[in-house]
Amino acid sequence: MGNGISLPRPVKDILNALGTLGFRAYAVGGCVRDSLLGKPPQDWDVCTDARPEQVKACFSKFPVLETGLSHGTVTLLLNHVPYEITTFRTESGYSDSRHPDRVTFVDSLREDLSRRDFTVNAMAYHPAEGIHDPFGGRTDLKAGRIRCVGEPGLRFQEDALRLLRAVRFASAYGFSVEPDTARAIHENRLRLRNISPERINVELQKLLCGPGAGKMLREYADLIGVFLPELTPMVGFEQHNIHHIYDVWEHTLHGVDAVEPLPVLRLAMLFHDSGKPACYTMDEKGVGHFYGHPKVSFAIAEKALARLRFDHETIREVTELVRHHDAPVTAEEKSLRRWLNRLGEQGVRRLLKIKRADAIAQALFCREERLPMLDQAEEILEQVLQKEQCFSLKDLAITGKDLLTLGLPQGPMVGAALKALLDKVIDGELPNDRERLLHAASAWMKSKNSPHGR
Repeated sequence: MGNGISLPRPVKDILNALGTLGFRAYAVGGCVRDSLLGKPPQDWDVCTDARPEQVKACFSKFPVLETGLSHGTVTLLLNHVPYEITTFRTESGYSDSRHPDRVTFVDSLREDLSRRDFTVNAMAYHPAEGIHDPFGGRTDLKAGRIRCVGEPGLRFQEDALRLLRAVRFASAYGFSVEPDTARAIHENRLRLRNISPERINVELQKLLCGPGAGKMLREYADLIGVFLPELTPMVGFEQHNIHHIYDVWEHTLHGVDAVEPLPVLRLAMLFHDSGKPACYTMDEKGVGHFYGHPKVSFAIAEKALARLRFDHETIREVTELVRHHDAPVTAEEKSLRRWLNRLGEQGVRRLLKIKRADAIAQALFCREERLPMLDQAEEILEQVLQKEQCFSLKDLAITGKDLLTLGLPQGPMVGAALKALLDKVIDGELPNDRERLLHAASAWMKSKNSPHGR
């Protein structure tokens, strides 16, 4: 963990400008935490004993937005970059389990830090004074620990989103959650019902894309189940199948960790087997089967993601991967051209990543069988793409206009003819050559017009 904090020039200027007028001001929160971890901060926030109107007066020559005036926050724009400046404050009364009913401005930095969620976020820094760390945030950073400031139960009762934020921070940094804080998360988990789907959406994506995602999902399955109850039946559901060494939930968690940390891929792995408990059957030999589970998983994912207000494109991309995760993809040009026709290049690349993660989370013999085949499929995919082979209508050497010129009447027959020709090109029965395709189109038209073709 790094010890030095290097403030960007604009932040130094903000602290100096407020200091010149006799106010105290500090970089605070996540920027201090990330700097100590040696990570570049995404945002630089400032806290000060200056009141909002005094901050506005100090920076009157610059754009100052009243983004949270009732809570003491204004946003200063310097070269189009926003810097939040917030007055020291205490908070009380959280009737909606999210926002304080009352905010009181104070002159004490310690009081301001005491209202914050976790010790690693309750540190402030000034170049002349060093780090203010009244609650042991640096110690917790070194220990890789997320711990509430003060009494965990009270912190979570004030703002229920902190329940998910604690788990998200632990996942993102590969940390653990301090035992008292962990206990309070489990005890207060139902308070998440008071939080908007949009906010849960943001935290869930960050949690899933952290290096500790599987560990946190395992330890806080009950918390996840508050907003994704569809996943709860997977926990502890034994598969009774030689292809699997884990229950459905454990298999899912290993799959999540095995795939690239992109939201679409991690979400797809989270939901890919969600339909298994509903599809479970056992044969006369005591072997478990899950016939039709991709279709059921697709429906579960679609409903759950819509409820959490994911955008339509993300829902489409995730559910498409869930629907096809169990479909056969062979290491053959013909197979890959057909998948390219169905999913496009990005979709096929993602599907192969999903299938790889799925195999990694299965029994050893499955991995040994499937991973080399997937390696080969990826190689052949690259060859197909390099050859710029035809796998979609836009790549076909003729168009609907050419068929109309041949005399095909305008209407659905044009699309049917193009699809038939494309299928032959994908299957290698025809080259993607204009003259050959026109000849084949003429033959296709004659077959449709003959008495036997009708």
